[in-house]
Amino acid sequence: MENVGATLAEVAAASERLTATAAKLADDDLRAPARLPGWTRGHVLAHLARNADSCWNLLEWARTGAMIRQYPDDHVRDAGIEVNSGRPAAELRAELRVAVERFALQATTLPEAAWRSTVAARSGWAHPAWYVLYRRWREVEAHHLDLDFGYTYTDWSPAYVRWELTETLEAIRLDGGLAAGRVRATDLDVDVRLGAGPEISAPGHELLAWLTARGGASSAEWPAPPPWPGPAARWRES
Repeated sequence: MENVGATLAEVAAASERLTATAAKLADDDLRAPARLPGWTRGHVLAHLARNADSCWNLLEWARTGAMIRQYPDDHVRDAGIEVNSGRPAAELRAELRVAVERFALQATTLPEAAWRSTVAARSGWAHPAWYVLYRRWREVEAHHLDLDFGYTYTDWSPAYVRWELTETLEAIRLDGGLAAGRVRATDLDVDVRLGAGPEISAPGHELLAWLTARGGASSAEWPAPPPWPGPAARWRES
């Protein structure tokens, strides 16, 4: 099993950075477009709060053994984001903080054995409960940037970049979906051979921004990455 304590600490730190940014957003800021097509910053904050609740659901499934889906269905998920996206900034900030703290309490009190329980992602693929922490970490880091309010890919923590870059490249390798022979982070211990094609090397932040379609100074010179994120590579046969 992964180091749950270390990952929890990373998720908590990323969440604090997110709530610090959210604290600066006024009502007019929330009505402005986010980096995601069709979404405002209000949509992004509403999603981040609802996602924390959905991750709580998965850990409750692991705790009790009674299946609780991440979301009842996609319609409920999307409707929840939409209806909450237009709320005042103070209300959205408070809701995000409550959701973050509620998820943290669930995670920090989960019995050790429960982390090995099997739960399922929204799209149906199964994984152990400890992987919920990584999925939440991804949501916080990626969508913090999507707020387009001062947080950029250069602010991603080295630990997140190392994990996400390794995870994403392994999924791409399995899919054979990138015209590159080798992708190497010049500042991290990440070096993955994907097949025939040119070598791409750059700092890890640059590579991850490119692979997640979130910028990167050299991304225009590299092949277009596949849709991100995909199912986690190690549990695709589950």
